[in-house]
Amino acid sequence: MNNSLHNTPQIRSLCVYCGSSSGSSTRFSAAAEDLGRELALAGVRLVYGGGNNGLMGTLARSVLQHGGQVTGIIPEFLKNREVMLHDVQEAIVVPDMHTRKRLMFEKADAFVALPGGIGTLEELVEQLTWAQLGRHKKPILLANIDQFWSPLLTLLTHMQETGFLHHASDMRYLVADEIGQILPMLEEGAAKTQSRETDNGLNPSL
Repeated sequence: MNNSLHNTPQIRSLCVYCGSSSGSSTRFSAAAEDLGRELALAGVRLVYGGGNNGLMGTLARSVLQHGGQVTGIIPEFLKNREVMLHDVQEAIVVPDMHTRKRLMFEKADAFVALPGGIGTLEELVEQLTWAQLGRHKKPILLANIDQFWSPLLTLLTHMQETGFLHHASDMRYLVADEIGQILPMLEEGAAKTQSRETDNGLNPSL
């Protein structure tokens, strides 16, 4: 990453999708803890699903323990099931999942998917879908810890090869194998998007 990107960060808040369980590998929890520390040290606010269980809780507590800022957004019906984390600077309780996802989108400059279950997958795929349809240009990154997302990447390649992803260039996503790669890759991705839009005479804030 060049100095201009470093000196003018474009990623000030990051939405992270991840499991409300910890998964079968200790590397998943370690990755969530490492990402939380990275966000805090970089001054990037975490936007997440508001829970205290699993990778969600590990991530948010790590941000807080290292002096970072956290926004948690949770539906009323999940406050007990996911054990809402009350120690965050901004805790928002919403009526339903649709409102939760909309607010998470609005408050984030980029998106990262750590390992998780069907809910994490659904949130990730929704962002990929809207990006492909041109509804947003925010960077999307898969944190491929222990090759967790490799089956999905294989499926996306299969969709392209079988003619169901006709505009593969519109399906822009980043893949990081290590936590330390995430923020530099997101910054670079955001800068490239801004540069393309500026070159095309578009408003990069759209």
